[in-house]
Amino acid sequence: MTVHLHEEDIPADLFATGAAIAVDTETMGLITPRDRLCVVQLSDGGADEHLVRFGPASDYAAPNLRALLADPDRLKLYHFGRFDIAAIRHYLGVVAGPVYCTKIASRLVRTYTDRHGLKELVRELLGQELSKAQQSSDWGAPELSEAQKEYAASDVRYLHRLKAELDRRLVREGRTEIAQACFDFLPVRAELDLAGWPEIDIFAHA
Repeated sequence: MTVHLHEEDIPADLFATGAAIAVDTETMGLITPRDRLCVVQLSDGGADEHLVRFGPASDYAAPNLRALLADPDRLKLYHFGRFDIAAIRHYLGVVAGPVYCTKIASRLVRTYTDRHGLKELVRELLGQELSKAQQSSDWGAPELSEAQKEYAASDVRYLHRLKAELDRRLVREGRTEIAQACFDFLPVRAELDLAGWPEIDIFAHA
């Protein structure tokens, strides 16, 4: 596998038309308006992963990346898509859908556990081990280390295979339709986060 690093945008026609794209983001922190978007990771499920790095003075124009993420005919795969969709919406100005989220699918079918992180999913469903050592590193540094690049790439490397296994379990448990409804709602949930309702359940009685 090869990890490709791009600055500020991807080349045009990087991926085959219509192929589902795994997407992840790395930011300076967890508060989207404050903590800038530094890296967007992409994979079409093939042998390579692509990282797009944005500098501190970036205008996030990225026309090719924005077109890819906004393509309504191309499924976007996430793990905890709520955060990534919000970051992409805030900085790149597009809704990166339609959506599939492996964390939501896991919560719907792996009700025997409360461990739904990507590391646990990859270990149980695919028999692979992920390192999370770089999770809290400085993604805004002038140069990304090889360890950072590998960590970022691994966050999208397995999502296509996870989707295939989770889809089988959703069918088995009769939860495919409710999963799809949750995926369809995710961009709205991200908009609520950006609009000031990140921790408030507007559907609650109280």
